Amino acid sequence: MSIIRVICVVWVSTVAPSILISADLLQVEPTSHPKSAKPVAPQTVMALWSGFDPRRDPLVAKTVRAWDKDGITFRYVTFHIGEFKGRPARMAAFYAFPKAAAKLPGLIHLHGGGQRASRHEVEYYAKRGYACLSINWGGREMEDAKSGDPNTDWGAVDPTQQNVPGYFNLKPGDKYLDAFESPRNNNWYLLTIGARRGLTFLEQQSEVDAMRLGVYGHSMGGNLTVYVAGTDDRVKVAAPSVGGQGFRTVPWKLLPQQRRSTTNGDVNLFRATLGFQSYAPHITAPLLWLSATNDFHGIMDDTYRTGALIPGEVRYAIAPHLNHRFTPEFAVSRTLWIDQHLKRSFRLPTTPVSKLKLDAADGIPRLEVRPDSSMPIEDVRILYSVDPHPQARFWRSTESVSERGTWSARLPILSTDQPLFAFANVSYRLDKPVPVQFAAPTSTVALSSQLHTATPETLQLEKVTATDKPEMLIDSISTWRDWYRLSADNPHHWQFWTRKITDPKWRGRDGDRLAFDVNVEQSNQLVVVLSENFFRSYRGRSQDFVTTIDLKAGDWQTVTLKPNDFATLDQPSSRLKSWQHSDVLGFRAYHEQRRGSGRIGSDRWAGSQPRFRNLRWISTTD
Repeated sequence: MSIIRVICVVWVSTVAPSILISADLLQVEPTSHPKSAKPVAPQTVMALWSGFDPRRDPLVAKTVRAWDKDGITFRYVTFHIGEFKGRPARMAAFYAFPKAAAKLPGLIHLHGGGQRASRHEVEYYAKRGYACLSINWGGREMEDAKSGDPNTDWGAVDPTQQNVPGYFNLKPGDKYLDAFESPRNNNWYLLTIGARRGLTFLEQQSEVDAMRLGVYGHSMGGNLTVYVAGTDDRVKVAAPSVGGQGFRTVPWKLLPQQRRSTTNGDVNLFRATLGFQSYAPHITAPLLWLSATNDFHGIMDDTYRTGALIPGEVRYAIAPHLNHRFTPEFAVSRTLWIDQHLKRSFRLPTTPVSKLKLDAADGIPRLEVRPDSSMPIEDVRILYSVDPHPQARFWRSTESVSERGTWSARLPILSTDQPLFAFANVSYRLDKPVPVQFAAPTSTVALSSQLHTATPETLQLEKVTATDKPEMLIDSISTWRDWYRLSADNPHHWQFWTRKITDPKWRGRDGDRLAFDVNVEQSNQLVVVLSENFFRSYRGRSQDFVTTIDLKAGDWQTVTLKPNDFATLDQPSSRLKSWQHSDVLGFRAYHEQRRGSGRIGSDRWAGSQPRFRNLRWISTTD
C-alpha cells in the first residue's frame, strides 16, 4: 500500500492612518473620533475584510528566472503584497503553465508549515493543463536559489514560522500591525492577504482564464486555503488537506481533559474573526476536505463540524488510520475535484448517504450506507470507534452486507458509557489510472460519508445494548486493513503500525503477555515499538518503548513479550510498567528516537520483508 505524505483583512474603523496598510490597499478612509475614544478592533469576519481590495495595489511583478522543460514554462517570480507600517512586502513564488497555452484554469498552491514554494506542485498541475502558482509564504530559501536571488520579504511584519506565537496572537508588538488588541495582529491575517494577492497575480496572466481560479494547500496551507476561500469570491474551487477546520479553542465535550489551543488575547474575538468556523459560512466555492482519521493537525471531528457550516457543496476524503498523509485513492480525490470544477472534465460521485440506526430489535447499532452508483463501486468500508479522542482512536473494521445498493454493518459495543463514532469510505473504479504525486498512478478514488456520533446519553436513551466482548486475538494479520504501513515497498525502511491495542476490546490486561508469530527469509533483528500516551498528554508523558528480537531464517517463530521487555532508548532502565496506556504498536527493521540521537536495529534488512500472523494476548492467570 503506497502512502503519500504531502510535504507537510483590512477593516474600516477609527484607527489612525499611520497604522493602516498602504492606502492603495484600502478603499475606505478611517472615520474620525474624539481623542479620548479607544480604537475598536473589527468584531467579525466581514468587518475585518470589508475595506480590503486585493486588486487595488499594483503587483509590480518581476521574473527572477524563466526556463522550459518537457513542454512546461517555469518562472521564478516576485510580486508586491502590500505596505505594512511604512515598509513594502514582496512574495516570491514558482509559476508554471503549458507552453503556448491560453485560457487556462489557474491554481494557487499554499505550502505547509516548515515547507516552501514547490516546483513539483506547479509542474504536476501544469502537466494537467493548469497555470499553477506556488507562493513562498513561509520565507524559506527557494529551491535551487542562487546567490542574490530575491525571496519573500515581509518587511516590518513577520507572519512566518520564525514568529510562531503570531498564529494565535491578538496583542500588539513590534512585528504586528495594530497598537491595540486586534485580529490584524495575527499571522493568518497577513498570510491571507499574501495569498489573495497571489490570486491577483494569476488573474493578470495572459494565459489564465480569470473566471476559473482555485486554491489548495496542505496542513498550514490547508488553514490558509479556508481563509482564502472564505474571503475571496474569485475562488471557484477549494481543496484543503489536514487543516482549516475550526473550533480549535473550543473544548471537546466528550473529552474535556484534553487541552485545546489558547490565544494571546480575547478568545471570543479570535473565534469571531479568525476561527475557521467563522469563515465557513462565507465559503461559496465547492470544497473537498482531504484528511486522515488520526491527523494531529486536521482533527476529524472538527473538520466535519466546520464543513456543516459551509452553505455550498462539500465533500470529504478521509484516509483511515493515518496521520498527516493519505493513500493514493484518497489523494487523487483532490485532483479530480479540481478537474471537475475548473475543467468540467470529470465528475466525482456525491457523498455516500449514510444513517446511524440505534433502534434495532437486538439493541446493536448499525450504520447503513447508500453510495452514489454513477461510477463502478470497488469497495464499501464501514468503520466505527468508541474512543472520544479523535487523534488517538482506533477505527474498527466491520463486515458489511449489501442489499439493493445499500451496505450495512453491525457496530457492537462493550459499554454504553462510551460514545460511538461511525463513517464509511467508498472506493470507485476509474476509467483509467490517474497520476498521483509521490506515488504510482491509481485506478480507484475514495470518498467518505458523513461522520456520525452518538453520545453515551443518546445510546442509553435509545436502549442500545452492550453485546461486545474483549478478545485475546488482536489480529490474525491475514490482511493489513487494521494497520497503516509506511514505506511498505521499501526493503529496509518498512514500518507496520496499528492502534488496535488502544481499543478496550483488544487492550492487554495486567499479567498478559504479548505474542505473535513471525517468519523471515534471512536472519535479522526485528524491532517492536510500543508508544504510550500517544496524543494523550492528559494521561502522562508520551514515550516510545522498544525491544529487539533476534530472528533466525526458517520456520515460523513465536515471540512472547511482557511489559518489562520494553524500554526507552534514552533511558534503558526506564521500563514499560503496564499495557494500559499503550496506544500504538509497530514492527520495524530499526527505530530512531523522536527527539535525540538514540537508535536501535539496522537500516539494512536482509532478504524479503518478514511475515506475521496471530498477534495476540496470552494470559498467565488462567
